[in-house]
Amino acid sequence: MNETAYAKINLALHVRRRREDGYHELETLFAFVDDGDALVATPADEDLLEVHGEFVGSLTNPFDNIVAQALGALPHGKGWAVTLEKRLPVAAGLGGGSADAGAVFRMVERAQGLPEDWHARAAKLGADVPACVLSRACIGTGTGTDLAEVAENNLAGCPVLLVNPREAVPTGPVFMAWDGVDRGAMPTEGSLRAIALAGRNDLEGPALKICPVIGDVLAALEATQPFLARMSGSGATCFALYDSLEARDEAAEKMAQMHGDWWQMAGKLR
Repeated sequence: MNETAYAKINLALHVRRRREDGYHELETLFAFVDDGDALVATPADEDLLEVHGEFVGSLTNPFDNIVAQALGALPHGKGWAVTLEKRLPVAAGLGGGSADAGAVFRMVERAQGLPEDWHARAAKLGADVPACVLSRACIGTGTGTDLAEVAENNLAGCPVLLVNPREAVPTGPVFMAWDGVDRGAMPTEGSLRAIALAGRNDLEGPALKICPVIGDVLAALEATQPFLARMSGSGATCFALYDSLEARDEAAEKMAQMHGDWWQMAGKLR
């Protein structure tokens, strides 16, 4: 079986409060790009994992990553040999590990179906994993694991450009740097585009203090005149949405010329 671990972006991310359990109460608008890491699974006598790709060196222990944990969380027969091509940067605000786990869940679903408690099993692996299993636009609340459909996904097929300055930004320090100010709720009514445009990313400021180059990425993207440019998750990846493929491709070419050392991925929203 072949499966894509679709890159996750947060079109909006509102942090409302710190919880006593150490987590944060969130309201976020998940969307997914039609590209990402690539996984291949074949039957085997036992579970095996092979990891390669551009960003494999960023994994502290590629053989004890979330793919192996996802395999251990689900019944899937005798064993699977999984090959993971790590195409998404690590600690980048794209939910790369969570997307990989989501891909494993979808492969198990295709092979034999998921158990009724799949959502709880996914949430134990990470707050973004349930959304990554679905890999379609949705609203996340609580820690991000409580999911609701968006009434109108009018951004399906929207051209998107992802740009990362090749700076890893761990999530924990960014959340710790959040100033604790509740800046208001994220809209939940209306179309995906309307909610995204009315939203914000409350982690952008804290992430900029930790990784100032994020500001350069945002400025470069905004100069290409998208209808929305914003940081995803806790950074450092930023995204830009365009009204045409031509505008996105022109932006991608400009980025490559001016910032050839930055990582980028062009795609469409699912």
